[in-house]
Amino acid sequence: MSDGGTNQLKKTLGFTVALTTIIGMVVGSGIFFKPYAIFNATGGAPGLGMLAWVIAGLLSLAGALTAAEIAGMIPKTGGMVTYIHDIYGPKMGFMTGWVDSALYQTGSTAAIAVVFGVQGASLLGFPPDNYWPKVLLAIGTTGFLAFMNNLGSRTSGIIQNIATVGKLIPLVTIIAVSFVKGTGNDVLTPLLGPDLNPGKAFSLALLAALFAFDGWMGVGMIAGEMKNPGKDLPKALILGISIVSFIYIIMNVAYLWVMPADQLMLTETPAADVSKILFGQRGGQFVSIGILISVFGGLNGYVFTAARSTFTLAQSDRIPFSHVLKKVNKNGVPSNATWFVFIASSLYCLTGKYDLLTDLSTFMIWNFYILTFYGVIKLRKSHPDAVRPYKVPLYPVIPIIAILGGAAVVISTIITQFTYAMAGIGIMLLGLPVYAYYEKKDKNSKNNKSDKSEEQIEELV
Repeated sequence: MSDGGTNQLKKTLGFTVALTTIIGMVVGSGIFFKPYAIFNATGGAPGLGMLAWVIAGLLSLAGALTAAEIAGMIPKTGGMVTYIHDIYGPKMGFMTGWVDSALYQTGSTAAIAVVFGVQGASLLGFPPDNYWPKVLLAIGTTGFLAFMNNLGSRTSGIIQNIATVGKLIPLVTIIAVSFVKGTGNDVLTPLLGPDLNPGKAFSLALLAALFAFDGWMGVGMIAGEMKNPGKDLPKALILGISIVSFIYIIMNVAYLWVMPADQLMLTETPAADVSKILFGQRGGQFVSIGILISVFGGLNGYVFTAARSTFTLAQSDRIPFSHVLKKVNKNGVPSNATWFVFIASSLYCLTGKYDLLTDLSTFMIWNFYILTFYGVIKLRKSHPDAVRPYKVPLYPVIPIIAILGGAAVVISTIITQFTYAMAGIGIMLLGLPVYAYYEKKDKNSKNNKSDKSEEQIEELV
């Protein structure tokens, strides 16, 4: 891991890579695994589950439309970390980066890697309760992608383009054949299973669906490597999340067209089971390969952007080993930060807890999404004449929808999953003493320099 003598990233990426990075990161494990959690939450009723998918898509679209304005105004590597730093100050920027690096990016990377390991181990014939094959496959694949990402942004972009195209093939095939061979089960009724609390059921279903949509904000972390971020980044965000929303809703209708919701709630692999009905046993294997391609693309996207999050945080010189993590190799890639992501996510992989990692990550990151959405309103007031390559439409309606939707997600999660929520908040609060330590260290360093300067002046006199 050589240092190329500069900490500046190369501007080599265009609109296509930004768009495929969004689609590649978002369309990953969620669409293949989260229907199980969603229809479990609704008691096997399709209505509220489909509503959760629709609301999650609308919230994500409102969020993307809102965040795109800031992405155009602040086209620097770091994404949300940089946005919040510039809007709210260094302390809030640090806390965002802390949660992003310590939990969200690395935890989500691990969750997706675990899913890849589960599917890969199953395809290789290992029993589902065999722990080590799936964990070793998860860690090994993450390490391979870390190595490939260190070869340069262009290499990662090529992987992303191939994986994105590859994952769309099984998705389109399942959707098309489902409507031809499916029996046409109800997709909207009943709304909710018996003896369930509607509020709690919808909260759990929405949280699961939001993870399936998550990842779109991460593309902002590559703004510093884009040739024309002010123009291309907002377009990529809006078009990307719109495409994903359409795919997810149609895909769930296709699932329900073949298997009723009360059966989908019993299987953790709905895509594979639906495919077995449509194509036979070989169909299940075909979809498993498609899932691996999809998850591989999502994992590559998270490794790519998680490294940029850590790199940006390290540039503040307020975390341990900042001088190492902020180095860029001869290929213009934050290589040490990439290897940090590999190590941290590997530790998370050892838990093997997919749902724990996804729920915790989704809850924590939406706290900072809300700050980002409000930042649009704040900047409109404080910097009305600033250059905005893109402006959110229907202002301030869409930003307010994004803020209120995010607040509902956070509050409902605290109520329905208190333990997970408190664990996430605890990890976030650990960042405060770290920030305080380096803040004090900086002040002492400045005071020492000032004292030395005074001594030198006295000696000179």
